[in-house]
Formats: sequence, structure tokens, C-alpha cells
Amino acid sequence: MGGPTPPAERAPVVMSNAGFPGYRTISQHLNDLKKENFSLKLRIYFLEERIQQKYEESSGDVFKRDIELKVEVQSLKKELEEKQQLLDKALSTVESLSNQNEAELQQRLAERQEDISHMQEILRTKVQFLQEEAELARADAERMSSLVDAESQRCLDLEREAAVRAEECRGLRLRQGDRSKKRLR
Repeated sequence: MGGPTPPAERAPVVMSNAGFPGYRTISQHLNDLKKENFSLKLRIYFLEERIQQKYEESSGDVFKRDIELKVEVQSLKKELEEKQQLLDKALSTVESLSNQNEAELQQRLAERQEDISHMQEILRTKVQFLQEEAELARADAERMSSLVDAESQRCLDLEREAAVRAEECRGLRLRQGDRSKKRLR
């Protein structure tokens, strides 16, 4: 667009008749101003139209972007809800497994305690039986010890008696040997 000419480039207004411009000059100047005014109005119109188009384009982009963002927000909300549901489900599964494992551990613990109690009872019975056998063995050992002592004493008595009889027998033999010697003489 050519646009209006700046005031410095316009033709000077010629004045005649003692400083008053003539009708022709004023008319020419008025026509120039009308053209300049029209040109400026036209320029304003096109600038406003261009601004309107940019606004419409940018507002269209803004609306389009707004819709995209709303869709994305809804999508993210749905995804968040799904993930929250998965987390809740995982948490309940973990709690269930934890409770199940705890119950299983409690059951195993009870079984082990029962086994331990049973083994303790068996061991108590065996210990009692072994103590009774030890008492019987002690009693037998004491009885055997007294029998051994009695037999040892009897053996000693028999040995003394045998020694005494052996002495007596020797003495008899000596006497008989003396008698036989005396007879032989």
C-alpha cells in the first residue's frame, strides 16, 4: 500500500490575495486530505481485519489447545483412577497374603509347640524310666556289693579255715611221720 504521503512531501499551499489561500488551493488541499483520510481509514480497516484474523486464528488455537488440554486432563484423571484402583487392589492382595501368611505361621507355630510339648513329655517319661532303672541298678549294685563283701569274707574265712586245717594236717602228718619213724626204729 502506498499510504498517505508525509506532510513534508506535500505540495505547499499557495496563498494569494493577501495571505488567504485560493479556492482552488483549498479545494486541492481538501481533496488531498480526503484521499489521505480515506487511505488511513482503509489502512485501519485492513489492520483491524488482520488483527481480527490473528485473534480468530489465535483464539481458534487457544480453543483447540484448551480442548486438547481438557481431553488430556480427563485422560490423566482416568489413568490416575485406574492406577489408584490397581494400587488399592495390590494393597488388599498384600494384606490378604500377609494375613494368610500370618495365619499359616500361627498354625505352624502351634504345631511346633505341640510337637515340642509331645517331645518334652516323651523325654520326661524316658528320664523318669532311666531314673527308676538307675535306682534299681544302684540297689542291685549295693546288693551285689554286699554279696561280694559277704563272699569275700566267707572266702577269707574259708582260706583261714583251710590254712588252719592245712596246719592241722601237717601237724598230723608230722605226728604220724614221727610215729612211723618211731615204729621203724
